[in-house]
Amino acid sequence: MFTGIVETAGEVVAVDADAEGRRLRIRAPGLDSLHHGQSISVSGVCLTVEAYGDTDAGDESQWFEVFLAAETVAKTYLGDLTVGDAVNIERALAADGRFDGHVVQGHVDTVTTITDIEQIGDDWRFTFELPAEYGQYIVDKGSICLDGISLTVADLDRSAGSFAVAIIPTTYELTTLQEKAVGDPVHVEVDVIAKYVETMLEGYQ
Repeated sequence: MFTGIVETAGEVVAVDADAEGRRLRIRAPGLDSLHHGQSISVSGVCLTVEAYGDTDAGDESQWFEVFLAAETVAKTYLGDLTVGDAVNIERALAADGRFDGHVVQGHVDTVTTITDIEQIGDDWRFTFELPAEYGQYIVDKGSICLDGISLTVADLDRSAGSFAVAIIPTTYELTTLQEKAVGDPVHVEVDVIAKYVETMLEGYQ
């Protein structure tokens, strides 16, 4: 399980594609205690570390490799990543860790598109297309995970088919949002609690 609190931004340094899927090598600073088989969130997608090691960059960075199965390639935009692209990184929450975000599984529901980016003072406002098939799970002031970042829905306009989030400077500087532009894709994971509530209420209908 993750919390949507991004630890660092990594960089894709190698891509290897074959008939079974794609393998990414990612370099990221500050990732100690990596091990084979651990879960790691790459821009909101839960993946498994297959290999890892130290880099020779001289900045205490490490690299790790993850494999993208065909389903992951089909349902996310990770299959379109190329060398040099930035990704958000979060390791799974330790049992004794501080829970600062919200419950994030790393199971991307859909991909949406940025429709507007506006700087307001020191903050930023990002607006996205509202995914029709998941719109019922997105509520004003509710939690949402975008590219692995735990955020709060600041504005919801169902008639316009859009929703917006407010981004503070720390989040903007730490994550890949600073690299994003209008028209770029973003992974969406809606609040899983809303899904459970919906499933339970179906029994009373």
